[in-house]
Amino acid sequence: MIIIGEKINGTIPKVGRAIAEKDEAYIRELAIKQTEAGANYIDVCAGTAEDIEVETLTWLMGIVQDAVDTPLCIDSPNPRMIEAVFKHAKRPGIINSVSEEGDKPEVIYPLIEGTDWQVIALTCDNRGIPTDVQTRVDITKSLVEKAAKYNITPDRIHVDPLVMALSADNSSMLTFIESMTKIKELYPTIKITSGLSNISFSMPLRKTINATFLTLAIYAGMDSAIMDPLDRDLMAALLATEALMGRDRFCRKFSTAYRKNKIGPKKK
Repeated sequence: MIIIGEKINGTIPKVGRAIAEKDEAYIRELAIKQTEAGANYIDVCAGTAEDIEVETLTWLMGIVQDAVDTPLCIDSPNPRMIEAVFKHAKRPGIINSVSEEGDKPEVIYPLIEGTDWQVIALTCDNRGIPTDVQTRVDITKSLVEKAAKYNITPDRIHVDPLVMALSADNSSMLTFIESMTKIKELYPTIKITSGLSNISFSMPLRKTINATFLTLAIYAGMDSAIMDPLDRDLMAALLATEALMGRDRFCRKFSTAYRKNKIGPKKK
């Protein structure tokens, strides 16, 4: 399971304050803690006004890359911002994201042509997020076909079928899993990802819903997730699921993490 650490995001109030105050130590600590907790990539999202987004993203990228060797997931809703900061990445990571909105494929795909970079592909277009499975599949087909023109193979693409909030759509998880299944039937090497916490928006016991969704989604075939690796209960659910699915030989990862108190119940 590929973990994309979500904590360095300017829309999170504490991170937003750290960005505004140029608190480098706080950002550095978040990068180190997420890496130590098992993040494979560190998402960096400015969450600021467009006129300072490039400057902020460049600053965040510099701090994270100085603190850890974990590759970046460069995150912006505006592809031009990603294009502007791309040169500051020291090693290949993930672009977050491309979709069928506007000219995003035409901006993002040329950036990563001929590289080892990967990309998150959202199943939405200029009409918004589809409510049905088939439209999600059709958007995936279009994004994969456009990627192929730049020699970007499906194994470099993390498709996010955009799980909706359970509070708004009681079939949200089922739609996500059906979309994932159909997409993987078409492209067996493609990766499926999700912004994990979207499922629990405006619900009580959000952490419980997130952990349960994670477990079910991994079992159904999800390969990666943008998530909080500092949430010990969530990480415990992930490692336990991997062990139960036979992916953790002799349960070494789970046992080591628990014994080192990286996961599990808090000490009283």
